[in-house]
Amino acid sequence: MFKFVMILAVVGVATALAPVSRSDDVHADVVSRLDDVRADGFDSSLHTSNGIEQAASGDVHGNIHGNFAWISPEGEHVEIKYVADENGYQPSGAWIPTPPPIPEAIARALAWLQAHPPAPEQPRHH
Repeated sequence: MFKFVMILAVVGVATALAPVSRSDDVHADVVSRLDDVRADGFDSSLHTSNGIEQAASGDVHGNIHGNFAWISPEGEHVEIKYVADENGYQPSGAWIPTPPPIPEAIARALAWLQAHPPAPEQPRHH
């Protein structure tokens, strides 16, 4: 009997600790989808019933521009736009973190260094 109770207890704990989706995201349906692949590029888009959106266009040179969006857990619409080209992946949007401003002392030091470049080194003759 003790083993039976222990097995039930372990199963109960495992069930209680199992991941539970608190969102309807797992039940989202595709509302619309477009995939147009051509010799000179492509266009694609995807929209789901839970607010996820994606769109991209690319050319024969490998340049891509597009965007993706979703609804955050707080209910806010998040959108990221991007370009991917010879300069790399360049996302933009209000949700992209930005670096803190350069401290004033560092900015002054950089300005001074730019205004006072070091003299070029003279070659040494032995």
